[in-house]
This record gives sequence, structure tokens and C-alpha cells, in this order.
Amino acid sequence: MNNIKKIAVGQLGYGFIKDLPKGKDEYYLRNKQNRSGIQYRKLSALEIEILVRNRNTSDDWSNILVSNEFNPELVKNCSFFGLIRIGNLENSCLSFSDLVVPIGIYNSTIISCDFGNNVSVHNVNYMSHYILGNEVIINNVNELVTTNHSKFGNGIVKKGESESVRIWLELCNENTGRKVLPFNGMTAGDAYLWTRHRNDLLLQKKFIELTDNQFDDKLGYYGKVGDRTVIKNCKIIKDVWIGEDAYLKGANKIKNVTINSHPDAKTQVGEGCELVNGIIGYGCRIFYGIKAVRFVLSDYSQLKYGARLINSFLGPNATISCCEVLNSLIFPAHEQHHNNSFLCAALVMGQSNIAAGATLGSNHNSRGADGEVIMGRGFWPGLCVSIKHNSVFASFSLLNKGDYNYELNIPIPFSLISNDPLKDELVIMPGYWFLYNFYALARNAWKYVDRDKRKFKTPIWEYGYLAPDSVNELIEARKIIAKAVATAQLNKDKKPVPVDEVKLLGIGENLLQTKTKKVIDALEVTVTGFENSKRKAKLVKSYDAYHMFEKMIFVYGMEAVLHYTENKKGKAILTTLQQTKIGTTHLIWTNIGGQLIPQKNVNDLITKIKKDNITSWDQVHAFYELESEKYISRRDHHALACLETITNTPLSKLTATKLTSWLDNYFEIKKDITARIQNTRAKDYANPFRKMVYENEAEMNAVVGALKDNSFINDQNAALDKLNAQLTEIKKQLKLK
Repeated sequence: MNNIKKIAVGQLGYGFIKDLPKGKDEYYLRNKQNRSGIQYRKLSALEIEILVRNRNTSDDWSNILVSNEFNPELVKNCSFFGLIRIGNLENSCLSFSDLVVPIGIYNSTIISCDFGNNVSVHNVNYMSHYILGNEVIINNVNELVTTNHSKFGNGIVKKGESESVRIWLELCNENTGRKVLPFNGMTAGDAYLWTRHRNDLLLQKKFIELTDNQFDDKLGYYGKVGDRTVIKNCKIIKDVWIGEDAYLKGANKIKNVTINSHPDAKTQVGEGCELVNGIIGYGCRIFYGIKAVRFVLSDYSQLKYGARLINSFLGPNATISCCEVLNSLIFPAHEQHHNNSFLCAALVMGQSNIAAGATLGSNHNSRGADGEVIMGRGFWPGLCVSIKHNSVFASFSLLNKGDYNYELNIPIPFSLISNDPLKDELVIMPGYWFLYNFYALARNAWKYVDRDKRKFKTPIWEYGYLAPDSVNELIEARKIIAKAVATAQLNKDKKPVPVDEVKLLGIGENLLQTKTKKVIDALEVTVTGFENSKRKAKLVKSYDAYHMFEKMIFVYGMEAVLHYTENKKGKAILTTLQQTKIGTTHLIWTNIGGQLIPQKNVNDLITKIKKDNITSWDQVHAFYELESEKYISRRDHHALACLETITNTPLSKLTATKLTSWLDNYFEIKKDITARIQNTRAKDYANPFRKMVYENEAEMNAVVGALKDNSFINDQNAALDKLNAQLTEIKKQLKLK
């Protein structure tokens, strides 16, 4: 039986706060929240008479306060309860897009609300405990309500409430073991740090304290609608804080949510949407029947076309449409479309694209709930891929179409992973992106930068494919390849494989440096620990990948050389490099929500949090900003250290002759990369199966654009010409006495 209670009409709109602090009335928090600066006064007798004539009612006309420019003729057919405060009402209209509505309050039930200047409120069936800004439009809304225990999507508890009502986000794992508390302003880095270190109970306790300290636990805060926000044709909006210049149209239900919006980063929520227990960042787009429950949607991200986002954190500049995402933590620049794409219990570390038919989780092939899958930057599964949890992938892994029935641990970056069902083998092609699809790799790096909609690009998110995380993986991958090649050769020669890893590595490196590609490719190179099965896991193109990885590490280092010696002339170019102090503390890096930070510095942050030297999330975010300011310099030092390693040449002993040789080698590699970028795209124009849907080449060019007009390729060629001139000048400077 529903618990229906009867209360006196005179109580409606009063007693919002039951347990008032001494000397405070029930409006003390409301007064604190209302920063409009409007000076209110009581209604005059004539104004009351006009309001009554216009079929308005109030439980107490003395509790309706207005500004000096209030016009009672613009309030019609409304019922008011409790303290109502109304700003200026001018005899005019507000226009937004195709909507034009008169200023004023019409056909609505209003309970204890404040209105800014020149609002337009029409047909709100039930509006309770809200503060509206200036020039707000609310048109045809069933319910706009705030309760006295509202938290606006933040994972906090109010005074006197049980812990059981606290909202958690169960990220990365279906077993809830990595759950975090959402809060307004939460970044992907915050969520990542919190989901790690689960055995550190003190740190976990401090994260909860940081969140609780961020908010007031008092009961009685009102909902807010910011200046110039438009809400039309919505059903239920309950316990929602809405920023400036937002646009809500046709939403079914929004409950316990913060919607951040700003004139420079407007957020929109569209038709059929249902949003419960969440935080929405600035500049977001949410429309066409999406469902989101227990979520954080970061700045400039999109949910659309029936997408489902549940118990998940979606990073900035990301898009999810049509598909379903559960229990996932997703870093910036994620793309996931198509109705049958599914992602569950995952840590996705950014720049990812989930193709149609992907089933990443909940494939019901384990004895419990899904564990988790960790996907490094640039993770791309092909069409109709399914994988088994737990699995881990290095940066820029590409999965070929297929069902992967065993757990995977792929430590080699830029790999194409394939399942060969005929031979029952796992096949890994290291360096696939470098060898066969450089156009997509390079263009994606450019695309993510271009699509970063932040007005201020801090902290720095690393979009480059050559960065401290991926290059460290390249260095380790060369060792894996070398040891696998050595093992293959020794097995072929029926010689014992040494247990000593260093000795085995030396044998492999020697083979890869002295033997031809034909000899190495003839070997059956296998690896262990890549798949949880007894079948073979094979490496193909080992020779090409090993040497291409060397070139990419060299390129990474040389780009740091150019940046580090920028604006240096003559001998200063060489001496700057010779005098560079390469440390070791910054060589291990971690991806903190899309921002790369030396692991040592992250450890220092954690220590400060545990020791109460950092006591707020604002201070944590200040740490991110400080690290961002130092990132380029630290990345250069990391790259120079990698250059020393790959060339076996300490910078302190670098000569002008050696540096000139490096510059020549660097330019040849960059020429090769530019050619690969163009040739990769040119294949699409030469492939007869690509061309067969067009009547002729002219029609193909009209539809997809001519290759010669490809702006990205043209930019790459122009950049190569500019680089050539730059290197020529540097070599000239090196010859100066």
C-alpha cells in the first residue's frame, strides 16, 4: 500500500529544513545561493488585486516578494505557496531558436522559488524549491523539483543520512572492487588514481575524505537554473543543478544530476533522454533517447542515438552513440558507435575506437562476474571482436575480426592481433601501424588534437603516438622480439636455450643485426605469456618490426633534440646537448587520465595525500597543472635518454660529425614516414575493389575527394619541406667555428 499522507495546505512550501541551526531561518541557505543582487519588496495592494484578477492564488500574499520593475500583468493563472521572490518582468518576449515566448509566469504551480529578471515560465505543473537566473525560459515541464536532501549527483551523504544512500560508480570491474565516489569536477585522472591501489586502505580512506570535504553536508540546498538556460517539453527534472546557457528539450527524466554549462561551453540535453545520478561536464551534447545511470560525462563529450552509459566515467572529447557501456573508466578522445558495440568492465586509456559488433565483456565464459580489461592508448578492435576478461593490451593495439576465447596479455605496442582458427594459433604482427597503416596512425594523432575543444589546453593530454608511455613499450618490445627470435633460431638448430635472459637477449640482438630479413622471417617465432592457452602464439614480421621500432625510438629522440636546441646557434647547439643532465627518475611513466606523468611524481602525490599534505581535490588538480607545465621539458629529457640508449652514444660525448649523421638519418626516416603516409592512402585509390562502386575516376574523386587534394597528406609534405630547410640550417650552424 502506498504511504499517502495528508498535510495542511498551509504547510506546503514551508519547513524545507527541519533541523535549523540556532539563529537561522529556513531560507538561510537559499539566501546564500541566490546571488542575483535583486532588491525585493512586498507587493502593493494594487499588485495583489491585479494578480487575483489574473486568476493567481497564494497561501499568503505577504510571502511574495518582487523587484521594483515587477509587472503583475505578466503573471497569470498560477498557484503560489511559500516564499516566492520575483525579479523584473518587462512586457516583452524571449526568443531562442524557433521558440518565442512572452516574459512572465503563466499556468504554473510554484512552491518556494526565486526568479531572476525577465524569466519566461509557462505551463510548469509543479515547480518547487528552485532558484532561476535571468532570462531563463521554462516551457511545458511536468515537474521541476528539489528535495531538501539533494546532492546533485555528488557521491556524498547529507547530515543524518545513512551510508547506504551514497552513490558510487563501480568502475573497471563488475565486482565493485574499484568503485569510486563521483563529484562535480572529477577528472579521469582522479578516477584512475582512485581505482588503483585498492590494497592501500589509508589512501582509499583519504579519497573519500577529499570528496566529503568538497561539499557541505547541510540539508536544504535549492536547485538552480543558470542565466539564459532554456528548458522546454521535459517531464521530470528532480534534484538537478543546471548551469548557464544550457538547453534541455524533451527529456523524459533527469534526477540527481549536475549539468555544467557556460556561455563558451554550452551543454544540451535532448529528446527522450533519461539521466539519473550523474555529473555532466561543460559543452556536452546528450540527445535522442540515451540512458545514463551512475555516470560522469566529462567536458565536450557526447551521448547520442540510444546510447547506454551505466556505472561509467566517460572522459573529455569522447563520443558514445547507439551502443552500451557499463562499469568502464574511459580516458579522453574515445569513439564508440553502432548499435551492437558493447564495452564492460574496462579501463580504456584514450584515443580508442570501438567498432561495430564488438563485445568486450559479459561474454559469460567465466565462473563469475567480468573481471576487467586494460586497453592502452589507441586501442582499436575490429568488426565483431569478442575478448575474454581479464586481458591487457599495450598502446595502439589493433584486434583483427574474430572471437578471442582466451585471456590476452599483449605487451608489444602498435601490433595487429589476429586469431587463426584454421591453424588454431594466435598471430601477432608487431609494428603493423608503422608498416602498413601509417596514414591512419598519423592522421588520428592530428585528429585528436584538432577535436580537443577545450579553450585552455591544460593539462596537456598526450595524443602523439610517440610519447613516454608508448616509447617505453617499444624499448621493451624490441627485447621481447629479440629473445623470441633467439629462441626460435636455437630451437631450429636444436641447441639449448639459455636460462640467462641477458645472454638470450644478446643472441637475439646479434641475429637481428647480422642476419637478413629472409633468414629471420623463415623462423617460426613464438612467444609465451601472450595468451592463456596451450596453443601457439606467433610473431610475424619480426625483422621489420624490430628495425622499425628502432627507427621510431630514434625519431622520438631526434625530435627532442630539435626542440631542446631550438633557437640555439653555432657551438651552442652541440654544447647544449653535451651538457644535458639525463636523470633516471623520470624514465617510468604512467597515464593519469590521458596525462602522462613520471611514476615517481605520482608516488609523491599519493604520499602527500596519505600524510594530509594534500587535503582537497583542488590541490590534486593543481598537481596535474604543475605536472603539465613541466611535461614538455620532461618528455624531451625522456626522449634524449631513449636516444642515448638506442644509439649507444652518451650525449656528453656527442660530436658535430655524429650529430650531423643523426640529422641525415632522421631526415631519411621522416621522408620514409611521409611516403608511407601517402602510399597507405593511395592504396584506396588503386584498389579495384574500392574503385568498382564508381563509374569512373572522376566520380570517385567527386565522392571521396582526389588524392592530390588530401589536406592531411599535403600538410605532411609541406612539413617535410620545412624540416629539410630546418635541418640544412642546423648542419650549417654545426660547421661554424
